[in-house]
Amino acid sequence: MRDRYDGRPMGTEALDSTPPPRVSMVMPVHNGARWLADAIESVLTQEFTDFELILVDDASRDASPAIMADAATRDARVRILRLDTNVGLPAALNHGFAAARGSLHSWTSDDNLLRPQMLARLVATLDAHPHADIVHADFMLIDDAGRELGRSRVGPVERLLYGNNIGACFLYRACVTEALGGYDPALFGVEDYDFWLRAAQRFAFVTLHEDLYVYRKHGGSLTSRRSDQIQALTAEIVERALPGTLPARSRSEILLGLALRSQRRWRFDLVGRALRAHPAPVIARLPALARWSLVVARNRLLG
Repeated sequence: MRDRYDGRPMGTEALDSTPPPRVSMVMPVHNGARWLADAIESVLTQEFTDFELILVDDASRDASPAIMADAATRDARVRILRLDTNVGLPAALNHGFAAARGSLHSWTSDDNLLRPQMLARLVATLDAHPHADIVHADFMLIDDAGRELGRSRVGPVERLLYGNNIGACFLYRACVTEALGGYDPALFGVEDYDFWLRAAQRFAFVTLHEDLYVYRKHGGSLTSRRSDQIQALTAEIVERALPGTLPARSRSEILLGLALRSQRRWRFDLVGRALRAHPAPVIARLPALARWSLVVARNRLLG
């Protein structure tokens, strides 16, 4: 893990002398002008008002800086941290949280939206569960035109090794950020999944089945542009997180699931390790493995 940024956002010295807000919301921004104004507004119009919004301008070259400056002019809760070079999402998050003053942390993207009641419900849930450290909630998927694609129901943390079921809507105590050292800059694309895998080893989660967030899926999104690399990194961090006490059958199922999610690479290495861990899950899914092999072959031929 690289060292976290310990500087101060530009132009925020006066704010630092005021009582700290309850919540620090970080929004990394890199050339995100298309939906940025709406994303910021969804934070500023929260029913829960005791927050700061830290906009991390990750060396944007479009209209994003002007949009952020306008928001800061209109609302004193907005703080802007400008980076001279593009450092990428996980490093930008670390810059933002290093400047955060709230006892509760969250972050959002410049193309997504918070439901008006999101912070109120998440704060209330953590207040009602003092022994929990992280709360996460369901969210709605939309396309680039704003059409709803369906609700994503987050899963229990007990199933986290089978997939990133924490989702895009969450709030956690500042002690989680401090204990984990923030996000790993080397894991751009899976930094959140890695964060949750590490958090699950030390902290308690609460799952809230309420639709509190809107996640936009579009062709320019990170998951669309870097899917191959993201799948490879996902396999790396999950396999690293597998506990030695995990039953052999569960280990086999998880490794096999990682292989089957790869759409452009034959991950026979993962299949082999799954087979050695416990052969039954692999044998049971031989038809799925055959279909997967054909899908990978087709995708590689199509380039």
